[in-house]
Amino acid sequence: MSTYLFKNGHLLDPVTGTDGVRDILVVDGTISEVRESIAAANAEVIDLAGAVVAPGFCDMHVHFREPGQEHKESLASGALAAAAGGFTAVACMPNTKPAIDTAETAMSIRQKSAHFPVDVHPIGAVTKGREGKELAPMAELHAAGAVAFSDDGSCVHDTKLLRIALEYASMFDVPLIQHAEDPFLFAGGAMNEGYMSTVLGLPGIPRLAEDVIVSRDIAVAEYVDGNYHVAHVSTYGAVQAVRAAKEKGLKVTCEVTPHHFSLNDEHVRGYDTNTKMNPPLRTRDDVVAMKEALRDGVIDAIATDHAPHAIFEKEVEYVYAPFGIVGLETAIGIAVTELVETGYLTLWELVEKMSTNPRRILRLPEIRVEPGAQANLTFFHPTREWQVDVAQFRSRSKNSPFHGAVLRGRPLGIFNKHQFVWML
Repeated sequence: MSTYLFKNGHLLDPVTGTDGVRDILVVDGTISEVRESIAAANAEVIDLAGAVVAPGFCDMHVHFREPGQEHKESLASGALAAAAGGFTAVACMPNTKPAIDTAETAMSIRQKSAHFPVDVHPIGAVTKGREGKELAPMAELHAAGAVAFSDDGSCVHDTKLLRIALEYASMFDVPLIQHAEDPFLFAGGAMNEGYMSTVLGLPGIPRLAEDVIVSRDIAVAEYVDGNYHVAHVSTYGAVQAVRAAKEKGLKVTCEVTPHHFSLNDEHVRGYDTNTKMNPPLRTRDDVVAMKEALRDGVIDAIATDHAPHAIFEKEVEYVYAPFGIVGLETAIGIAVTELVETGYLTLWELVEKMSTNPRRILRLPEIRVEPGAQANLTFFHPTREWQVDVAQFRSRSKNSPFHGAVLRGRPLGIFNKHQFVWML
């Protein structure tokens, strides 16, 4: 039997409404006591003075490259990166090789990750092979543990197919997560279309590519009363469309990545391929719009879109480099630095965006930090400064534009599934 006593941490639990310094006693993986002061014999004591204790953070949008591209990231290395970043749960997108478009693949992911301290939830493909032509066996995928459906990396562009997929997803009360990007407007682009793309001589991706798909999808979702979620929203127009949908009471949610509320297209000036992601870095005005939408509650969740690539894949000319960056290990630091320190979010609201809301969107069980509950905890220090060093990443890939950045807000560790992971 293992016994841990987490002392002096500031517990922020939006589910139970707890906001204050508490001691938490965990016995054999179960929370035994939560009080202002606890003494326990034979317990391993962890002093969390100055740190925050929260219900385990959930990243609802990651890319673990297994099966098929384990040189970038495996399930095991991705889970280790998640733990290092303070996440106890992730939902992995289906653009693997082969895609997560069969029950067997979904079950394999769950079985391989069952012993990890991080819960790995598969997201099933909407269409077979993510080719946008024929629906994947959504009922079988859901029965095998798929918590949502998406063709992420590709847009479900066929409107009729989208309608049917939304209707099926709604039968299981799970969301359809859309990579909102018109493939014809996107084709050939490498960065946001605008002044900077002209200056740098790079082919542009217009914001219209995102705006028109989000608007169309919301109309379809309203027609079928579907659960619709916009992945990695990045434009002012898309946010406004979601805002209007929420005002109408539609079942529409969205997420934003840390890089889309912290970086803009001017960061592409040095042609660093680690600034190439999809959707692309937008303008300063879009970055402000993302922060304001987080503050206003229009954007429900923060998700990393953790997209590992090997060094040799990124060390090419900008237009030929793959899209995507790693994000699990820097998410808390960027969020605290860009949102909490600047007054856009309180720490309480940050916990909602990174724990409570992602679980609600994916219909995962809520986490309650109270006696009798299984311990599922994230620990981070909201004022501790640290410098990003990609050489220290637990991910197999190091493709981050934040190398060398000094951030405030340091992930410390997690406790989940009877396992305590401490990163310092």
